[in-house]
Amino acid sequence: MESTSMGSCDGRVVIVTGAGRGLGRAHALAFAAEGAHVVVNDLGVGREGQDPDAAVGPAPEVVAAIEAMGGQAIVDGADVADWDQAESMVARAVDTWGRLDTLVCNAGFLQDRMLANMGEDEWDSVTRVHLKGHFAPARHAIAHWRERSKGGEEVAGRVVMTSSGAGLMGSIGQGNYAAAKAGIALLVVQAAAEWGRYGVLVNGVAPDARTRMTEGVFYGDAPDNAWDEKDPANVSPLMVWLGSGACDVTGRVFEATGGQLNVCDGWQHGPVVSVGERRFTVDEVGEAVRRSIAEGPEPAPVFGS
Repeated sequence: MESTSMGSCDGRVVIVTGAGRGLGRAHALAFAAEGAHVVVNDLGVGREGQDPDAAVGPAPEVVAAIEAMGGQAIVDGADVADWDQAESMVARAVDTWGRLDTLVCNAGFLQDRMLANMGEDEWDSVTRVHLKGHFAPARHAIAHWRERSKGGEEVAGRVVMTSSGAGLMGSIGQGNYAAAKAGIALLVVQAAAEWGRYGVLVNGVAPDARTRMTEGVFYGDAPDNAWDEKDPANVSPLMVWLGSGACDVTGRVFEATGGQLNVCDGWQHGPVVSVGERRFTVDEVGEAVRRSIAEGPEPAPVFGS
């Protein structure tokens, strides 16, 4: 079946990591529906990063669904936090369709525990898959775009990273995940500032949706015959627009859930307390700290506190 409709991403080559289930699956299908050629990356691991139960992961089913709608897609099983495998994933997109246009970083898993009880392996594995798993593919993608840009081509590269409310506000029992997602939010800002010169826009999304990472923890089953605010597909239109040639913003992080979105400003300079052209005394510092806090906005509460 050949697709004849024109979409907002018609002909764009898009990598979606962690695209076998949940948000990533919804994003891959949404990009394909808008005409993109999609690399469906998924390692097939469990919710907490354990080895997959099945010999064949969920990515082939997503590819089959895209092909059934008349789109083009391929399976990729790279570990996105492995430097060489991330490079091979980008190369696979370029080898298949001649270029890469959009990278959507979404892969991740949870190993929740209170910080006082968290082990080194739990910290390392979660920060690795989220933070390094965003940087490694993006680093290889920018190498591709920089080469094209320096060769005189007008590049319209897009990177969409996945942060989280936990990364923006904190989340009790998820310190490893929250720290990694906070790092991703700042990586958006940093990469946008450095990569705009090559025609690359970088943005982030902190989604609020029902997935295997949130189901049974934050959300129950989907409602029957009713608007499902937490359907992962509700986040995908924002991801597609940010990954399209129509996107004209960069360096911003958005929260998104069913039918609504908002930009998040992140860290801001608060009220300045000064003693003029001299050094604070230790006795003065406490009062200055309390005054700056009192004159500034109240911080958002940590999830679960």
